Amino acid sequence: MRLINIGPDPSLAYRPNLEKNGNKEKEDYRNFETGSLIDRVFSTYKLMHTNQCLDFVKQKHSEWTRCNHTQMGMMDAIMSLDQLVDESDPDVDFPNSFHAFQTAEGIRQAHPDKDWFQLVGLIHDVGKIMALWDEPQWAVVGDTFPVGCQYQNSIVFRDNTFLDNPDDKNPSYNTEYGIYEPNCGLDKVFMSWGHDEYLYRVLKFNNCSIPEEGLYMIRFHSFYPWHSHGDYMHLCNEKDLRMLPWVKEFNKFDLYTKTTDLPDVDKLKPYYQSLINKYCTGVLKW
Repeated sequence: MRLINIGPDPSLAYRPNLEKNGNKEKEDYRNFETGSLIDRVFSTYKLMHTNQCLDFVKQKHSEWTRCNHTQMGMMDAIMSLDQLVDESDPDVDFPNSFHAFQTAEGIRQAHPDKDWFQLVGLIHDVGKIMALWDEPQWAVVGDTFPVGCQYQNSIVFRDNTFLDNPDDKNPSYNTEYGIYEPNCGLDKVFMSWGHDEYLYRVLKFNNCSIPEEGLYMIRFHSFYPWHSHGDYMHLCNEKDLRMLPWVKEFNKFDLYTKTTDLPDVDKLKPYYQSLINKYCTGVLKW
């Protein structure tokens, strides 16, 4: 088995400190000001915010959206995340697949009638499989944001990490709307490249039957400036606004279900394999 150290995952680093405080308050999550990983996480975002420009994102679309890297079933892809070892994270010492099942089980308890929602909880981070093909971690994990228009202040480390991003100085891109029309819809917006967009593209490429609400959750769950801070509403259309409550609902389970009470993955696998068979059947192209 190939083990990859993808470096600090900003989307995970400031979730509960599982070893020291199992009852962390919600307001203590996603603390980007203090903590043992702050230097490493800042470096991650500095690389991300320096390199994630419009040209870079278009290049990644060309590289990844043809889904010609490998073929495997969804459950195999989920379990392959255990090969992604973050040696810099002192708070999480269990495999990535546990977070997938924890999120899914949290949703299953709250929404027992929505099996597609449960499946979304299970697979939402599978796009991180890009790291197995040597994609740098700053192009895989972390919060996402639109490129091709002005970077909003709610982006993590906005003030001091975009200084070397070429688009920040380009008058065609650094205005409120940039290359976009008002209320054009997020589907027409280029997001910074990461695991959200990649998995969304894989699901669409393979004609998976997850409902549109679930696809929005997958595609925009890391878009914190939008779903948690209310920015970029000037780019949203009516459909985006209808889908926003679903993304917010998903975020509660993604962010707050990580605990030291680890699920029995082998026991849960048959149920979730049945959901995969229903919505993402067979061998998929990645």
